[in-house]
Amino acid sequence: MKLVIAIIQPDRLNAVHQSLIDTEIFRISVSRVTGHGQQDDRDLYRGQEVAPDLIPKVRLEIAVNDDFVEPTIKAVVAGARNESGEIGDGKIFVLPMEDCIRIRTGERGPDAI
Repeated sequence: MKLVIAIIQPDRLNAVHQSLIDTEIFRISVSRVTGHGQQDDRDLYRGQEVAPDLIPKVRLEIAVNDDFVEPTIKAVVAGARNESGEIGDGKIFVLPMEDCIRIRTGERGPDAI
């Protein structure tokens, strides 16, 4: 089992969600977050260079069984990448997931996902 975490542009959420649905991945969690990556958008204010504010992003968390890791990654990339692939398109992190428990039934492990 793996936890796939994707940080994407807010305007790409619908495209990523549809791409995941097309790949038959339906269970996701979505959070609004802020952050800053490689964007080089420093401003000049009163003669001094200032770092930009944090940029709004969307964080997706998708728990999947091992067989669905690559299809999930491909679906997120397909939906999140701008046509030309630009800085700020996002990142994907894949983490091992030790256990998963469905509260309603008590199921554990891959069956709970």
